[in-house]
Amino acid sequence: MIYLKFKKYLLLLLIILFSCSESEGEDSIPVLRSNVLIDKGIFKVSYNEIFEQPNWIEYTVSNRPKNVDRGNKDFYLESGVFTSDNADYYKNEWDKGHLAPAATFSDSEDNLNKTFSFINCAMQIDNLNRGEWAQLEQQVRDWSVNGNVNVKIELVFAANHIIRTTGVHVPTGFWKNLTFSNGNQTCYYFPNSSTNKNWDQYENTCN
Repeated sequence: MIYLKFKKYLLLLLIILFSCSESEGEDSIPVLRSNVLIDKGIFKVSYNEIFEQPNWIEYTVSNRPKNVDRGNKDFYLESGVFTSDNADYYKNEWDKGHLAPAATFSDSEDNLNKTFSFINCAMQIDNLNRGEWAQLEQQVRDWSVNGNVNVKIELVFAANHIIRTTGVHVPTGFWKNLTFSNGNQTCYYFPNSSTNKNWDQYENTCN
């Protein structure tokens, strides 16, 4: 555990040193960024280095064939971005929750690998991640047989949200906004807590 924390702070130090070398003025103070926009090809993400969590992510579900398996893949750190890491998920109730799902992008090894970046990872309660959240992901794949479905996930952080000793901020909840090929929209809001009802009962007015 101590080793994992050391790796995390070493990464932060490297980012700070890199920022210092890139800055022109001696008075420049490197700071963590609240909005780092990254395009991975299969998804776009706005990442918050202060919270060590995404702000939002967008991707399209297009009924891709399943050609590869996830196997024993684990999440990897993204070069040049200060993110959560393994220490944040060590022996607690939060999963490394995929936002752009691995199963949705299992058409190629390259696409599958992209989903395992920590920029695509959220502190998500285990029961939600493995339960109704995963069920809705499967339902969206089923819907995509009739046309592409655009997905935008927004993370919510209430004023009193949890901040762990490792420095990561824990989302209060997740908006999942779906736009279908005919223009119709359906939106869901999941609190970041154990689910006690079916995924369709989390449908909400689109924000």
